[in-house]
Amino acid sequence: MINEVRDLLDQYHDWLRDKTSLRELNDWVEITTPYMDRHNDLLQIYARRAGDGFVLTDDGYILDDLEQSGYRLEGSRRMGLLALTLNGFGVQRVEKELQVRVNSDNFARRKHNLLQAMLAVNDLFYLAQPRVANLFYEEVVNWLDVSQVRYITNAKFTGTSGYDHLFQFCIPKSTKKPERLLRTINRPTREQAHLTAFSWIDIKEVRPEGARIYAILNDFQKNVPSNVMEAMRSYEINPILWSDRDQMREELAA
Repeated sequence: MINEVRDLLDQYHDWLRDKTSLRELNDWVEITTPYMDRHNDLLQIYARRAGDGFVLTDDGYILDDLEQSGYRLEGSRRMGLLALTLNGFGVQRVEKELQVRVNSDNFARRKHNLLQAMLAVNDLFYLAQPRVANLFYEEVVNWLDVSQVRYITNAKFTGTSGYDHLFQFCIPKSTKKPERLLRTINRPTREQAHLTAFSWIDIKEVRPEGARIYAILNDFQKNVPSNVMEAMRSYEINPILWSDRDQMREELAA
């Protein structure tokens, strides 16, 4: 089992290295990653020397894109949710930019956290339904509360690789069920399935025996591709279609 997990982690690292490209821009280095945003554009971050380390930034792309798409962050609830998400990854908001400061020892881990924060914010603030003001995250919270599911929000775990992984909800172990981790995915894609799989593979060995993971998938706007469901199941991730959520109520509330 441990050799299989090690091979999967190696494959992930190889994919990440091979699909990452660099370009020098004056005092900055543009890093193009294989991760895609909700427009299916590759995410880019920028690195600049700062003292003995570096500053990594998204150059304001994520928040600018949300505003240009008609989404406004005004309001204490949404600003609080943004701050909570960024804090979970140790990422700062500097005006419109998402930033981290790194050194040679933590560059890889902090770069990973910045990219995960960019993906999380990009996904989190995408509307649950067209012309509906509620966020998908808010819809999930409301349903968990109505269903009397007890949970901890924004649980972060460090995996065997040293990378941090954030899960929107953690349901503690009960006398009937083991620990359950929940990740909400607003735009289910095969890439998101692989990212969730990497998170689960990386932390599985450090979680209590029998722990399970569930991915709550937003199928409001369009059907979830079958290959996304298959990819998740192949890594022992339990996908829950939002339209079928009530079938899992007892499983999560127990």
